[in-house]
Amino acid sequence: MDPTTQAFLAALIGAVVAGGAVLAWHVSDRQQYRIPPVEEPVVPAGVATVLSVLRSSAVVVDDGDVVLKASAPAYALGLVRGTSLLSEDLAELVRQVRRDGQIRETELLMSRSGMPSRHVTARVAPLGSRLVLALVEDRTRERRVEAVRRDFVANVSHELKTPVGAIRLLAEAVGDAADDPEAVKRFAGRMLTESDRLSRLVQQVIELSRLQGDDPLEAPMPVSLDDVIAVAVDTSAIDADSKRIQVVTGGVHGLEVYGSQEQVTAAVANLVANAVSYSGNDSTVLVTAKADERTVEISVVDQGIGIPETEMDRIFERFYRVDPARHRSTGGTGLGLSIVKHVAATHGGDVRVWSVEGQGSTFTLTLPRHLSSTFNQEALL
Repeated sequence: MDPTTQAFLAALIGAVVAGGAVLAWHVSDRQQYRIPPVEEPVVPAGVATVLSVLRSSAVVVDDGDVVLKASAPAYALGLVRGTSLLSEDLAELVRQVRRDGQIRETELLMSRSGMPSRHVTARVAPLGSRLVLALVEDRTRERRVEAVRRDFVANVSHELKTPVGAIRLLAEAVGDAADDPEAVKRFAGRMLTESDRLSRLVQQVIELSRLQGDDPLEAPMPVSLDDVIAVAVDTSAIDADSKRIQVVTGGVHGLEVYGSQEQVTAAVANLVANAVSYSGNDSTVLVTAKADERTVEISVVDQGIGIPETEMDRIFERFYRVDPARHRSTGGTGLGLSIVKHVAATHGGDVRVWSVEGQGSTFTLTLPRHLSSTFNQEALL
């Protein structure tokens, strides 16, 4: 081997040895100073199993505020996105529990951009030494129901004060006019009117409360619409006669619906009573019935004051009146259409209205039809 080749091989071997030494030094240095990975806390198996079937919103958070596990309702409620809590109030509650280990329970108002606010109750407790468990229940519906109930009680109280106060004043007037028979007779008549109005209000409150319970119909049965319409018209006969209003019935006879005779009669009677109350003297109210194979429609047409288009969506609210100034003269309670709406819903039907202000209105109650065996046999033939 010539001297040149020997020199080249020696240089190559030296370079390889030097490179190996450098590589060995780097490996040794990394092994010496390498930081072992931190093991993330693991959610206990039992907790993970419970969260997977839990119907309420549940979240497990570690000591770095990272969400390790969350139930499906927690994502649906908007508590969690990825591995982060979206509610800063809830995150702060978690941090407080982590610091002192004390279980905390509070109510929170959660607000999300573009979404309605939700009322929730949160119960947060330590889960071991490093983890925290948060259980959250959505109470929005309960809060709304409570608000509706408060409004209902306030409205009823307000409505009751008017006839009760009037009766008291009239009673005092009767006492002061004891020597005037004509005045006593006039005041006594007014007292009867106010007491009738009070009785009607109490009865409608009872009916509406029963309907709003969403209880299933007890012992539903075939209901004759001919009988229902006859009773509804008769109920308003005195008021109609006093205003010289002619109540005309028509349409198809012999129709039946399946449900509660009392409730269906109350609904139709309220529609007829409204039509008579808000119609002028010497006018006509038309009550008709028609049907197709599945449904029956009872329509009540009046020539009254009509309903402004801006108020059409509110007429079925409790205690709402299109013309509040007229409720004393008409004796209305503002509950009649609410009762109609709830009867329709209870029977699987609906109620709709067409109206032109100053010309009149048409209310149509639609209910599922009951087909008698005779009708079925004729249909088969």
